[in-house]
Amino acid sequence: MKTVSVIACLIFFLNFDSIAQEKYPSPVRPGNEPMATGKFEPNWTSLQQYKVPDWFRNAKFGIWAHWGPQCQAEQGDWYARGMYEEGSGYYKYQMAQYGHPSKAGFKEVIHDWKAQNWNPEKLVALYKRAGAQYFFAMANHHDNLDMWDSKYQEWNTTRVGPQKNIIEGWSKAAKKYKLPFGLSVHASHAWMFYETAQKADTSGEYKGIPYDGNITKAQGKGTWWDGLDPQELYAQNHPLSTSFNWEWSNGCSVPNQAYCEKFYNRTMDMINKFNPDLIYFDDTELPLYPISDAGLKLAAHFYNHNMATHNGKLEAVLFGKILFDEQKKCMVWDVERGAPDKLQPLPWQKCTCIGDWHYNRGRYTNNYYVSAKEVILMLIDVVSKNGNMLLNIPVRGDGTIDDKEVIVLEGIAAWMDINKESIFSTRPWKIYGEGPTADSSNPIKEQGFNEGKTKYSEKDIRYNQKGKVLYATLLGVPTRNVCMKSLGNKKEKAQIKNIEVLGSKEKLSWKQYSDSLVIQKPKTIPNAIAVVFKIQK
Repeated sequence: MKTVSVIACLIFFLNFDSIAQEKYPSPVRPGNEPMATGKFEPNWTSLQQYKVPDWFRNAKFGIWAHWGPQCQAEQGDWYARGMYEEGSGYYKYQMAQYGHPSKAGFKEVIHDWKAQNWNPEKLVALYKRAGAQYFFAMANHHDNLDMWDSKYQEWNTTRVGPQKNIIEGWSKAAKKYKLPFGLSVHASHAWMFYETAQKADTSGEYKGIPYDGNITKAQGKGTWWDGLDPQELYAQNHPLSTSFNWEWSNGCSVPNQAYCEKFYNRTMDMINKFNPDLIYFDDTELPLYPISDAGLKLAAHFYNHNMATHNGKLEAVLFGKILFDEQKKCMVWDVERGAPDKLQPLPWQKCTCIGDWHYNRGRYTNNYYVSAKEVILMLIDVVSKNGNMLLNIPVRGDGTIDDKEVIVLEGIAAWMDINKESIFSTRPWKIYGEGPTADSSNPIKEQGFNEGKTKYSEKDIRYNQKGKVLYATLLGVPTRNVCMKSLGNKKEKAQIKNIEVLGSKEKLSWKQYSDSLVIQKPKTIPNAIAVVFKIQK
């Protein structure tokens, strides 16, 4: 999740087509789960045949339950790594709640996670009410626990923790409410993520006593995890990396053949069992690339498998991060907590969250959630740039969301009730917008992370279209007559026949000049988050 691999950069810039014959240090060997054959082969050149399905381009907005055992602690992101960092807030919480990491590692948090109040149908119904056109669940995270009856990972939610098939529950709920179903896969980096579990305190009562990262199956005799191998969870029988780098280079300990093939088999099992419509890989390019061809084979299998289950039509959507332009033809580019500052030629997706990715109680107590207004303004900007937005609503360990999160969803729903026609099934206009934020530069960093650096106002306008209808959205409430410089006679030759504000029957006065379109300030504002002008030509 950091900078792009130097190895991958060189490969692409030297010869893109040669990747079809590329050799990998840890290739997936015959005898593992078979890859579905068909139109797509496991190389970048073949994957360029991909075309984003229209249903996804029309959907625009999805909601994500980024939910797993790390939510049980209610301490936010990367708890399973941070609890092994001596002196950190996570470490102190672990000590107080469970004990020292030498005795009570993350496996104890998993054991504590019961999801006792989880009602997937109730949550998915609420997400659909808020306007979600597709739904995502998390299949596994860097903590390496699979959320289904995993054939290749004994540490899964049917055997430990909730003892429930979480993905099956989400899948049935999505199907009931007729939402395309997505799964996010993050486990390829457990090898590196858990390396803090190999360490020990450097001072104090537990100085030098190793954390439980290297604990063995034999040590579990008589415990609740008797018969399970902790190394199947922690995957720490390897040397430490010399530096923490999300790429498989620059000092990172490289996963072995068995690890790569296990990840491949687990993910194949997931695809074959649940037939997801969308898959999100939390990886630069594809999982384990360029040390293994596992990610390429998974991508080809996903596309071929999807076509086989859709009468030969490709309806699948696959996401990857930090992609080169050529790779953006192979899958959908995902931008984490950010957005490009220009209109994009190919469909893309922004993923973001109203709080931390994993539930953080401090966000609730300190009233620090992203508001419905902020969510809607981000969505409008993203859609104007040819993108979709996937929004995470953090779920508590017990399987519920809190009352303040419900308020955010209700605020989103209220705006959507009036203005959803300006979002769904639209396409970008010739320019995405005008105003202060459109005129400024806001480049993304690494996989995104430029969110919140611009402040929207009623002076910012975003455009998109549907047939002969142009939607011009003010990112605020107008305080004076509205001037749209992009719609003057010199730039926009098509005759404007009518202008209205969505959600209002007010008759508007307007005049088109050579350099602008000026609309009289509306008296009625249906929703104060953003005002949408429907312009018919």
